[in-house]
Amino acid sequence: MTYLRLDGITKRFGNFIANDNINLSVSSGYIHAMLGENGAGKTTLMNILCGLYQPDTGQIFIEDKLVQISSASAAIQCGIGMIHQHFMLVPQLSVTENIILGTGFDFRLDLQARSRKISQMAHSYNLDVNPLAKAGDLPVGVQQRVEILKALYRKAKLLILDEPTAVLTPPEVEILFSILRQLAQDGHTIIFISHKLEEVMNLCDTVTVLRRGKVAITIETAETNAQELARLMVGREVLFHLEKSTLSCGDVVLEVKNLQVRDERNFLVIKDVSFQLHAGEILGIAGVDGNGQRELADAIALLRPVSGGTIRRDPTPNPSPSHGEGGKKSMAYIPEDRQKMGLVMGFSIAKNLMLKVFYLLPFCRRWLLQYGIINNHAAEAMQKFDIRAENPAIKVSQLSGGNQQKVVLARELSGNPALIVAMQPTRGLDVGATEYVQQRLLAERERGAAILYISTELEEVMAMSDRIAVIYEGQFVDILDAATASVERVGYLMTGGKLSTNVAE
Repeated sequence: MTYLRLDGITKRFGNFIANDNINLSVSSGYIHAMLGENGAGKTTLMNILCGLYQPDTGQIFIEDKLVQISSASAAIQCGIGMIHQHFMLVPQLSVTENIILGTGFDFRLDLQARSRKISQMAHSYNLDVNPLAKAGDLPVGVQQRVEILKALYRKAKLLILDEPTAVLTPPEVEILFSILRQLAQDGHTIIFISHKLEEVMNLCDTVTVLRRGKVAITIETAETNAQELARLMVGREVLFHLEKSTLSCGDVVLEVKNLQVRDERNFLVIKDVSFQLHAGEILGIAGVDGNGQRELADAIALLRPVSGGTIRRDPTPNPSPSHGEGGKKSMAYIPEDRQKMGLVMGFSIAKNLMLKVFYLLPFCRRWLLQYGIINNHAAEAMQKFDIRAENPAIKVSQLSGGNQQKVVLARELSGNPALIVAMQPTRGLDVGATEYVQQRLLAERERGAAILYISTELEEVMAMSDRIAVIYEGQFVDILDAATASVERVGYLMTGGKLSTNVAE
């Protein structure tokens, strides 16, 4: 039985067509994947289903009944719930309070009774959650379960999950997949939006690929493969194996000795970390999220004070600086959270691209911004990094997550930085954009940049790196040669395997 049917959905933003005559059917009890490049129209289409946008033309049917989804509350009434990539929880409130928030005012509200009901619901769906715990104190994987419970509490029959595994560890991903399979068996219909093709192949029954706002194909996953899906997404063959030149290390660009760093709670999260990073080398840092990676990156980027030890960066100016920067931009930083740290969401693409150089020639003359030059610079960067938007004046808040990340990359990789700290640089990017970012970073390596590459994606770290430092509870467990390291060895060390006697080399 078809649960959801879209007929001829079209949505325009000015002259830009985000969704172009979309036809889609999803069967009841199926897990249906939605794939596409960044800017292909996936998010717009899901926002139409959730009542956040209204289609210019087209119709939506739920169980063969024509519905009008004019608002978020109307979507809930139609049984549609969405679990966003960036969770919509109030950290200070309990799990129960977050779940019932917005469900209506009740003078006789009994939180204990609601908590018992939510606990029973969580148990029935194998969602292990303490209803009395504060949302902000929960691990990311458990917060996601709260979001799923929120949707189920509102009697959602169609669940839309946007990049649900982006912030999860491998064990948490397996738990989530088990939950989704159980929900599907119980009759729920699930739309799974992801860039991770192997996950789609392992989890989903059917898949729709969008390209440039149109449906490229809808097919059962059993009848296709990851390589074919990647080709359909980007319109060309995608290289799944990176080719790196032989390592040719130069001078030490970054030297860290006995580094200690504390987090916002004043807990010591980086403990006596020492290493060297050379020009022309990629040092990957592998580890389960939350083991001090962010604090380490922030400390090296001079965004967080150190409690002990030293960080020495080579003061040599850039060999060929651009835009009048001189030797000032010797380091680039790609932060973990593009929305909170990488971008000013209310600013345009053009303004975000010149945040670090707005006071320099040629962008500024006699204290006046040169908007023509700024816009031309932005237009060139948009073309070079395939940032998909109508013009540079568009606010970055209106871009897809992947295009937002491309704006960060375009800004940070300009000016030939000597040191690049890349924290989750491909998070939320499609396979084509991921390939592009990785090739750009490899090109920076060829140029002689030293790159600290931090990711929770183990295969990605192993493919990109010359050496791999494994971090566990704020310490480097070992530093391995990427050419000889195995997934099993690195995975073992990520769980706290035996410390090496020498990890600073």
